[in-house]
Amino acid sequence: MTLLLGVDTGGTYTDAVLIRDETHVLATAKSLTTRQDLAIGVGKAVEAVLSEAGVSPTEVTLAALSTTLATNALVEGQGGRVALVYVGFAEADLDRHGLRDALKGDPALVLAGGHNHAGGEAAPLDTAALRSFLQTEAAHVSGFAVAGQFATRNPAHELEVARIITEETGIPVTCSHQLSARLNGPKRALTAVLNARLIGMIDRLIGRAETRLSELGIAAQMMVVRGDGALMSAEQARARPIETILSGPAASLVGARWLTGVERALVSDIGGTTTDVALIENGKPKIDPAGAQVGGYRTMVEAVAMRTSGLGGDSQVHLVTSGMDGGVTLGPRRVLPVSLVAMTAPDVVHAALDTQLRASTVGEYDGQFVRAVPGQSAVGLADRDARILERIGDATHPTGAILQSRIEQTALMRLVDRGLVQVSAITPS
Repeated sequence: MTLLLGVDTGGTYTDAVLIRDETHVLATAKSLTTRQDLAIGVGKAVEAVLSEAGVSPTEVTLAALSTTLATNALVEGQGGRVALVYVGFAEADLDRHGLRDALKGDPALVLAGGHNHAGGEAAPLDTAALRSFLQTEAAHVSGFAVAGQFATRNPAHELEVARIITEETGIPVTCSHQLSARLNGPKRALTAVLNARLIGMIDRLIGRAETRLSELGIAAQMMVVRGDGALMSAEQARARPIETILSGPAASLVGARWLTGVERALVSDIGGTTTDVALIENGKPKIDPAGAQVGGYRTMVEAVAMRTSGLGGDSQVHLVTSGMDGGVTLGPRRVLPVSLVAMTAPDVVHAALDTQLRASTVGEYDGQFVRAVPGQSAVGLADRDARILERIGDATHPTGAILQSRIEQTALMRLVDRGLVQVSAITPS
């Protein structure tokens, strides 16, 4: 008999389920996702599901992890600061397929080198320019993406660039040819940039999940759900986290098929951050042949054909303050519900809300709070961003008490995009 443990880490909740012999659900459990330490939420959900089922951790034969964290990060524009080394292309190619937009001001080096369509060297690799670039930029990024012209025909220059980066910096490197065997260099470069941006986040999730499962006495191998619904090893997911985009929704599709047995269905998965809609055809998730599209980016990752919008239960409610009609809009940024942050910092939240309710006019930041996410890398921060992060410290604050000028609002959003700060506000939930 087999006992399967499934864990899904979403933006708001972490769910766990135990299934016996792939036919019978023994127990389910839910816990809040803890961004500051994902192992806390994973551990609570797993402990609860084991307790409800009344089984020993040693009985678990396989553990599978699905997550929406990568999808959410792309939708919300979050992730680490990265650098792109673009080998053999023209500067103008950075504007193709949204590559410059995806970099969002992160550094890029257009480097001489690359190959032709037959795999022959088009130009010598300019290693001197690469080493000079590393001296100025390596201290300010958490990952590198490398994309070379016709690297799928000959990856030699990508591999040499990766070797030099690893040798001189020790920072994780993503090579585009390792993510896709197809042509279209700018699109491969975009996929590599997004992968490099996600590496730190997914590595922390998998590492902490594996550690927590081991502490609970679960020795079973842990697998990770890919965006097409198949399983990959934890080691593969750490190196290619981009393949986990749409992992959570893909698991929902597989689950819907397993629960209902239907051959053809339209499935809508509404979470805290996104709403995802996809198809089951002939009993299987429909795959997007053009590659997964998330957060406005078309990648070269094989995944389910899905439409993802930044609208969920924890989407931020924005007041419309211009014009005569007023009203509200939702999303696409996910925030912590005020009710949730009030559980961890009740004195701060209640005092601020009481003061705001008594005020004669509505403040721009009423109902909003900020707190730092501990344990995150703050490498490469601008001076203004670093000062705001230091001002926030380890406490929860009303947003208006942190921002001292209008220009600091943009700096705060940069910290949110980097995953260094969380904003709490009014949400549909």
